[in-house]
Amino acid sequence: MTHNFPPVQVAGFRAAFDEWNADGNAHLDQGEMLTAMKGLGVDVNALGDMLKQVDANNDGNIDFDEFLAALWQVKQSGDASGFSNMVNKQVELIAIKTASGGVKSYSQDEVTAFANHLNYCLGDDPKLKYLMPINPSNLDLMEKVADGVMLARFINMIESDTIDWRAVNYKKKGGLNQYHVIENQNLNIAAAKAIGLRIYNLSAEDLRDAAKNPILVLGFMWQAVKMQLLGNINLKSNPELIALLDDGEDMNSLLALPPEELLKRWVNYHLEKEEYPTRIKNFSSDVKDGKVYTVLLKSIGGNKGCNRDPLEWDADKRCNQVIVNAQKIGAKPFITKQDILSGNDKLNMAFVAQLFNTCPGLAPVNVEEQKELAGLLDDDEGDSREERAFRMWMNSLGIKDVYVNNLFEDVRAGLVLLKVIDKIEPGSVKWKSKVERKPNNKFKKINNTNYAVDLGKQMKLTMVNVQGADITDRNKKLILGFTWQLMRYHLLKFLASISVDGKKVTDQDVLAFCNSSVKNSDLPKKPQIKSFNDSTISSGEFFIYLVASIDPEIVNWELVTEGQTDEDKNLNAKYAISLARKMGAIIFLLPDDIVEIRNKMCMTFCAAVMAEAYKRSGKMKK
Repeated sequence: MTHNFPPVQVAGFRAAFDEWNADGNAHLDQGEMLTAMKGLGVDVNALGDMLKQVDANNDGNIDFDEFLAALWQVKQSGDASGFSNMVNKQVELIAIKTASGGVKSYSQDEVTAFANHLNYCLGDDPKLKYLMPINPSNLDLMEKVADGVMLARFINMIESDTIDWRAVNYKKKGGLNQYHVIENQNLNIAAAKAIGLRIYNLSAEDLRDAAKNPILVLGFMWQAVKMQLLGNINLKSNPELIALLDDGEDMNSLLALPPEELLKRWVNYHLEKEEYPTRIKNFSSDVKDGKVYTVLLKSIGGNKGCNRDPLEWDADKRCNQVIVNAQKIGAKPFITKQDILSGNDKLNMAFVAQLFNTCPGLAPVNVEEQKELAGLLDDDEGDSREERAFRMWMNSLGIKDVYVNNLFEDVRAGLVLLKVIDKIEPGSVKWKSKVERKPNNKFKKINNTNYAVDLGKQMKLTMVNVQGADITDRNKKLILGFTWQLMRYHLLKFLASISVDGKKVTDQDVLAFCNSSVKNSDLPKKPQIKSFNDSTISSGEFFIYLVASIDPEIVNWELVTEGQTDEDKNLNAKYAISLARKMGAIIFLLPDDIVEIRNKMCMTFCAAVMAEAYKRSGKMKK
């Protein structure tokens, strides 16, 4: 039988055929079909019916001509079939050749989900009229994120005011030039790192050319969506999570759990509440039949009409009702029935987060619990900002299996500190002879933290009156002090490593460079600072002039104030941070750190700008 598929569609079908053809011969055998069916979440019991439909010569194998003929017959008859649905699903797994010659795939299901989510979150944003809506059925998402404007708006939805909108290059009808697009994407990448997204090997050019780099862009989008949905799933934002404490467990343990683990506990809490025997350990195979969701929605949405009747239905109908019930409680799910059935762990995790954020179904904390939480979470505001900055810095280092959710908790066993030290001073940690890899008691934890302190002393860090037990016992001031010295060591070592002469760089060298850059510029004003404690830093002006001394075209001087009032100081500080990020500097401090002249954080701003200046001026080691 002939077909009239266009060449581009035949190419897609050929890619699906080749993906399943594990041994590379001219046909698919029954084993390869079974493997493909399992991988795509298709009922393997349907294999016999599929072979009857496709295997024209009844030899038990399917060659490519039979493959195409069966698809054309389905298309002509207008009937859907398990085989055609399976092929189309595989075609959606678009193969992209990498530079190394390997093949990576991404799912159109995820493209669709993220497009729908952005349409929901940003569809009414007046600044994005020229971009909205995104077509979820193709790669329109890649075109819409390319100029950086939509990403900037979404990053600010994750954490408000991360990006000063005044620093974003924007035209009501689009049409930015390439230079302005790259500035926007530099700003987005630096801002995303500053709020904790783990971004490696992604450039502004990759985002600009999103249609050519869908895998990289989807990785970025997943982290951004995940951060938006999971960012407030913690004890500080939701103290009622205290209900999830296990018997004999203290609050510190709960505080240390990442959001993903808290979500699993939350689901299991409601399953136990409903006296349902299943408990989940993942967001894929454990939820793909929809039963857990049915019980969860009954627990949190029983008053909205959710019940357990779907437990008696088939999986397809049940998962469809899961979406309906989620809408009943007020959620706006972007997951589809098929995403649940296929066990897509990313989209299922996001769905559970949406359910939690819509209706957690947990009792308010009582007076005693409030007191205990207050003692645990009551940090000095400045210290809290430092904890955040140091945590984001650690997360930006690209250390395998390290993501710090709570600095004070996550360093107590010593392993995170040792991994950070080994990253910034490679080979310094003797993992086999000195480190307890499974520190399951306090003695082993202190062994590790003592070793971390010893290594800090070997690196010539100031470690006066610091002992491993202080870190394990959660001494916040000493943990902040130690972590700051590691961050400072890393910044200065990096500056020395990229400079032409390779000489050791000190705080005073950073200060002198910044003053000299401003003084030798063609700017109308040339402010100077005496130290990173200088009172004039508070106005924010110096940092704006510092950035302008490196890139004069980046500043809109009409937006710069003299910084006389608190409001003007804050506006200048916000603008300075976004300008620095816009030219590519990785900045972790917040506007309040500038206004309040927190000298440590101000030094990191100057060091980051100095590094960017080295890159631009040719003073960098080749």
